[in-house]
Amino acid sequence: MTTKSFGKYGTVALATLMSTSLFLSACGSSNSAKPETTPGASPAAAAKEKVDGGEITTAYLGDPQGFIRFWATSANSSEVIELVFSSLYKFNEKQEIVPDLAVGQPTFSEDKKTMTIKIRNDVKFSDGHALTADDVVFTYNIAINPDYKGPRKGTFTSVAKVEKVDDTTVKFTLKEPNAGYIDMMPYNILPQHLLKDVPVKDMDKSEFMKKPIGSGPYKLDEWKSGQYLKFSRVENYYAGKPSIEKVNIKILGDANAMMAQLQTGEINQVTVPVDNLSVIENYAKQSGKIKLEKGVKTSSYSYIGWNLKNPLFQDKAVRQALTMLMDRQGIIDGVIEGQGTIVNAQTPPTYWTFTDNVPKFNYDVDKAKKMLASAGWKDSDGDGILDKDGKKFEFEMTGVQGNKVREKAMTVVQQQLKKSGIIMNIRMLESSAYSKAVITEKKFESVYGAWNIAGDPNPRGTWHSSEIETGMNTTAYSNPEVDKLIDEDLKTFDKNKRKELLNKVDALVAEDQPYTFLYSGFSTNAYPSNLAGYNPQRDGLKEIEKWYFTK
Repeated sequence: MTTKSFGKYGTVALATLMSTSLFLSACGSSNSAKPETTPGASPAAAAKEKVDGGEITTAYLGDPQGFIRFWATSANSSEVIELVFSSLYKFNEKQEIVPDLAVGQPTFSEDKKTMTIKIRNDVKFSDGHALTADDVVFTYNIAINPDYKGPRKGTFTSVAKVEKVDDTTVKFTLKEPNAGYIDMMPYNILPQHLLKDVPVKDMDKSEFMKKPIGSGPYKLDEWKSGQYLKFSRVENYYAGKPSIEKVNIKILGDANAMMAQLQTGEINQVTVPVDNLSVIENYAKQSGKIKLEKGVKTSSYSYIGWNLKNPLFQDKAVRQALTMLMDRQGIIDGVIEGQGTIVNAQTPPTYWTFTDNVPKFNYDVDKAKKMLASAGWKDSDGDGILDKDGKKFEFEMTGVQGNKVREKAMTVVQQQLKKSGIIMNIRMLESSAYSKAVITEKKFESVYGAWNIAGDPNPRGTWHSSEIETGMNTTAYSNPEVDKLIDEDLKTFDKNKRKELLNKVDALVAEDQPYTFLYSGFSTNAYPSNLAGYNPQRDGLKEIEKWYFTK
């Protein structure tokens, strides 16, 4: 399972995390909702004359983390990487791998311990150098190098070696069968001729992180940190020259500012935050300049994570009680305008392994107070605040700055907990500082975040204890039975058996409540009214190489 924090917009993808830096997710009202197009542009635009050229301008809350995916965890980082680079495979909206540089699907040996992949022979980096199997081998050897300490290391623990068979064939030798192999596939292939002399331990600090050379549909022209990134199309892109000539990304730092610029035309593509939806719907109808795709399913969920290294949150009953003190449906109705559905576990409803047959901790203040009292948390001095052994029940929750929906939700949670004698202080951080504190350094007490889930459903990166120090297990969650099930699942290629194993993982994690799982849902995407060729089931800039303007 690949996790990214939402970090791009004020709703659906604000990670880890974003994300991966973790960020935010807008949700639909029910899992059966269907995409709908708001009046403002006719679908018949696709039948009009195709225009060569034009620009797409969008906005992020913060800068990407750089252009090497081994060190990037945020949604906006993944998005810009896909603009500039090719990978062996990409994920489609069904979370299946589809060939990019690869030719066909991987082939496995009978014992599933070797995986062979053929690649195209007509691909070049934007500096003119041919991309060959040498570049693929070079890229994947970074991930298995002992000096690589990045957050994606756990994805490659099953890989013993990666070697070249010939210029268009690569062989992966695995230590053991890995049913989650697809999570290794979407990593950007790096140019060996430019990075071969850069030590792996220094690569995340190299100039290449901000001045990349890739083989994707676009190339980076300029990145002014905190202000903007500018891209232009690659004329000789192997899959065909993109129609859209330029892509511009503004760093605005505030979702309301994004919506203001959407209405003035300064940006023309963005995910619409739920708290701005009615205003933007009206603008679309009145202006005819944009169209909205509503009800786009996402594989994301929002959550509150409890740092289990903090003694305050080490009692499972306390974590369960905290969840029961939160009116999650109230947050959905009052904060995100009904655009969400409660989730109780870590697998989004869109996944084939989803189950709702897990322990649930529904809103029940009286029961939660009794559980806290049983755990020793009582108002012994009559000041209205719970205390235990002389310590007040007080903690800090970290969120990402500029996301008004999330800030409002955190305030609601703060008020709900205060009624039961718990003090929650709010700390909002700029997106890069948030990523550093939560993902890299894991220096937080609790966090309000969201994950965008992609790829294989195995959640090793988020919940396996081996991922605590350098991986994405930010809450330091450890359950030996969960570890065992995760490891067993990765060796199982039967889908029915995998669903059984992963449903058990969901139930155990739900029981332990290292997260208070909040909601999952849908996004609303705004596009120019004369834009065609995009897939309404994909958000952000995904598949932009297929877009075109019409007249």
